Amino acid sequence: MSAPFRRFRHTLRTGALGLVLAAAALVVPDAAVHRTDVALVKVERADGVAVRDQDVIWVLAVGSDARPGQPMLRSRGDAIQLVGLNTRTGSAVAIGVPRDSWVPIPGHGHGRVNSALTYGGPALMGRTVGDLVGVQPEYVFVTRFPFFEDMVDDIGGIHVRNPRRFSDDDLKPLGFAPGRIRLDGYGAMAFARIRKTLAGGDFDRSANQQRVLRGIQQAVRARADEPGFVERGVLTVMQHLHTDLPPGELFRFAQALAHVDPAKVTTCVVGGSIGNVRGASIVRPNVAQARRYGAAARSDASLRRC
Repeated sequence: MSAPFRRFRHTLRTGALGLVLAAAALVVPDAAVHRTDVALVKVERADGVAVRDQDVIWVLAVGSDARPGQPMLRSRGDAIQLVGLNTRTGSAVAIGVPRDSWVPIPGHGHGRVNSALTYGGPALMGRTVGDLVGVQPEYVFVTRFPFFEDMVDDIGGIHVRNPRRFSDDDLKPLGFAPGRIRLDGYGAMAFARIRKTLAGGDFDRSANQQRVLRGIQQAVRARADEPGFVERGVLTVMQHLHTDLPPGELFRFAQALAHVDPAKVTTCVVGGSIGNVRGASIVRPNVAQARRYGAAARSDASLRRC
């Protein structure tokens, strides 16, 4: 396929996506009858944060541990990934933060990083992770795990490369084989959430979450040219979405996601050591390493190595 034709096709798809988002904005009242399963919140940058390249959008992606009846935006966080998207080059980076990382939480002393969502919602969660990595996100994206499962099923499942066999008596008794494997919605959820049987515990779990995110992005990219596929997906998300973004900014966000090149995605997990606080197991994150990742990726959303 020639480069001019690819650019022309991308322009058409971008225009179609813009029309879908504009139409969805007009039917937002219909979205009110659906349960909110996804939230995209813009957060204010903290004072003193270095100026970022305007081509790079930083998003904190968080899975909410909310049980039925609990508020999604004020429950413990999980699957914590700080994602940088370069709208010019198509590169992206995901910096994984183990959920048990013991960090300063502004206004609340020290605690596990995932508790910041409980204390102060997406804004405090974004600030807490931003303080650790040295890059404050523009947006915080929060979703419930059941909706995540449905989304994976809706795109036809995903493939991931699993480096080791592992299982869990509760979530996946038969386990996951090593190598390239296919996951449905439930399998993707279990793959991303199992921790106790992994040799690296919280660190390996965060790396598995990144494998799932990569699998989703590749699956969507592979089907993006199917007539109506992207548009249907956007409308489905909009029906369950709470956001304070105007349609134009939401379009910019969606366009950045659609522009990611799978060959230019880098993933890293903040390392550290296992510790104990008042009898509870925690992760003591390697703050210097987290800051190095943030500094290296800040300008172009890429890392040469982890």
